[in-house]
Amino acid sequence: MPYSEGKIIKVHPDDNVAIVVEAGGLAEGQGLGEGLIAKGNVPQGHKIALSDIQVDEPIVRYGEVIGNAVAAIAQGEHVDEARVRLPQAPLLGDLPLATRPAPAAEPLEGYTFEGFRNPDGSVGTRNVLGITTSVQCVAGIVEYVVQRIKRELLPQYPNVDDVVGLNHSYGCGVAINAPAAIVPIRTLKNISLNPNFGNEVMVIGLGCEKLQPSTLLDEQPVRIYSNTEAADPEANVLSLQDESFEGFGDMVDGILAMAKHHLERLNNRRRETCPASELAVGMQCGGSDAFSGVTANPAVGFATDLIVRAGGSVMFSEVTEVRDAIHLLTPRTINEEVGTALIEQMDWYDQYLAQGQADRSANPSPGNKRGGLSNVVEKALGSVIKSGNSPIVDVIGPGERLRRKGLTFAATPASDFICGTLQLAAGMNLQVFTTGRGTPYGLPMVPVLKVSTNSTLGKRWHDIIDLDAGRIATGDASIEDVGWELFHLILDVASGRKQAAADRLGIHNDLVLFNPAPVT
Repeated sequence: MPYSEGKIIKVHPDDNVAIVVEAGGLAEGQGLGEGLIAKGNVPQGHKIALSDIQVDEPIVRYGEVIGNAVAAIAQGEHVDEARVRLPQAPLLGDLPLATRPAPAAEPLEGYTFEGFRNPDGSVGTRNVLGITTSVQCVAGIVEYVVQRIKRELLPQYPNVDDVVGLNHSYGCGVAINAPAAIVPIRTLKNISLNPNFGNEVMVIGLGCEKLQPSTLLDEQPVRIYSNTEAADPEANVLSLQDESFEGFGDMVDGILAMAKHHLERLNNRRRETCPASELAVGMQCGGSDAFSGVTANPAVGFATDLIVRAGGSVMFSEVTEVRDAIHLLTPRTINEEVGTALIEQMDWYDQYLAQGQADRSANPSPGNKRGGLSNVVEKALGSVIKSGNSPIVDVIGPGERLRRKGLTFAATPASDFICGTLQLAAGMNLQVFTTGRGTPYGLPMVPVLKVSTNSTLGKRWHDIIDLDAGRIATGDASIEDVGWELFHLILDVASGRKQAAADRLGIHNDLVLFNPAPVT
């Protein structure tokens, strides 16, 4: 390394900036070798100019232009966001499609985990009773009932891990027949089919909502629960406005009775040895910083390739954090059809942002910028590394389910909570979440493994972070070391041998639907 080892990181030979590694940042006058001296204080994770950069000249990181200089920048100066002009996004009309041959990779055999096999052939990493709701009006009762089930019923069913109310803010007061309404509707429908729910679909509705429970069950027979002695043990829908219920107590008793039948069936499931090819892992980042693209995300990308080599499924997402690196992804698609689908998702989102009088400059967040990310281009180049080097075999729209083994781009907004909700609907049975600024994000439906991008966060949040990838920046571990460590951790957590920090601490976020359709 030409500069002082452990102080700064230059990613690519063509880069004219590097990021600061030291926890306390660089002090003015600090020498870094090869004549480079810090001209002013430069915080950890922020960029320092490796050479003089004239006005309008490109600023290069990862070997790619992340912007142009607003004013002249001297060697050794802090390159903050105010000095970087956002460049034009890659044009979508002339991108190369399916031009990169798939890299040679030996199949990875012999790796297994202990999972729950489902009647539809999918495999869960947890055994959870999910109570789907058709409208937000019933959320209060469902939350009440969930606590009753956990307290009174769950101890009787030791093989069931948890019960979760799938509450949301949709269902009524919406333009239910608008074309874009398909997004939240199929999202809710597919969430209930997540492998961790064991094909036990249970829907609580009100009765008068626009999103009728039957819409969420259009691929399954609707069995209505009625508060009678001959209640159907196979019932999967309960409406609170059903005239057989007399008051709140009757409603609660009905849901408890219905849940008991589902719990009995879930309790019959047992973990069994499954090949790693049954993994369906969602990769996501949130609270990113400038280390994300050099530590955690490359390690996640290495683990992504291991899972794909083992025959499993991996999805990466976040359209606005892919858009400015799209030229690096379209060559990796397996054919032109998949490449075209990838471009179509980018174009759809460009139009969606324009309709809201916004553009991609709305990303990144203030926290991302404090962590050293100047703009969405720099963020995107670090984000897509989570996808590793595997070919992209498919592209799915928001709320759609995974269709193929291998690496899939699942189109979602970059919002952590919406992305997680959509990946849940796609069928992930475990999620990996990288963070540099820190977030206690978790989902009660699937294990979420949090990977820190820098050791400062990893040490400060020692009981929230599952794996510290910051060791890569300090030279204490390689990308391959952390990638393999993450792969083995995924297998252990998927098997129930280890518990994700968010689950151990009970830190879980709500579902947040993506609804691009009008609200009436």
